Amino acid sequence: MYVERKAFMLEGKVAVVTGAGRGIGRAIALRLAENKAKVVINYRSSLVQVEELLNRIKEMGGEAAAVKADISIEAEAKSLMEAAVNNFGRIDILVNNAGINRDNLMIRMTEEEFDRVTDVNLKGTFFCMKHGAAAMLRQRSGKIINISSIAGIRGNSGQVNYAAAKAGIIGMTKSAARELAGRGITVNAVAPGYITTDMTNALPEGIREASLACIPMKRFGTVEEVAGVVCFLASEAADYITGHVIQVDGGMGI
Repeated sequence: MYVERKAFMLEGKVAVVTGAGRGIGRAIALRLAENKAKVVINYRSSLVQVEELLNRIKEMGGEAAAVKADISIEAEAKSLMEAAVNNFGRIDILVNNAGINRDNLMIRMTEEEFDRVTDVNLKGTFFCMKHGAAAMLRQRSGKIINISSIAGIRGNSGQVNYAAAKAGIIGMTKSAARELAGRGITVNAVAPGYITTDMTNALPEGIREASLACIPMKRFGTVEEVAGVVCFLASEAADYITGHVIQVDGGMGI
């Protein structure tokens, strides 16, 4: 007899997803909404995509709100968390997905390229964890999921800044997990490998082929596959998991 699986249902939960206008962030916001969470969609510039996502969620009976904020600025990250609480009364799930890249060889990389990537990817994640956790501490419950990258584990040519930021996210995840475990808050990270997005679609064919050769499964992942892991970590099924990094990479990290 068929039994509906409800392990990942998030009814009554409030989720904040940073950088949710496109790509992986959009897929995460949509998956959380499909699983009945109320979603706060953070964006910085992709208003058209955000409006389309809001309409999509509302058409399927979900609840969502959009909040514009540059999470690399602490005051704006704090305002984002306050807006989530003002809209829905609490924060149960925080997904720190917002990120950028400014790729260049190390000897050619400018200070601005290094700083901008670490400001958004690393410092922005810290600001959101800091102020998101403050709301969760009042509830004595919450799930924080940080989006790192396989580049933060293996490194990647031309991405010293990006790899440093993503490796830093892993360190912050483990440290915050230790600090917050006793308060009912779990902190985990997801490290995607090569995922089919606008960024990977723009890669030259030669680089795409070389990238595929490094993946035992011989394909790029999908944004939905990353979103599925995030949804699991946000659910009751992952209540006893904290301080871990789950690689969604087709076996690259083996």
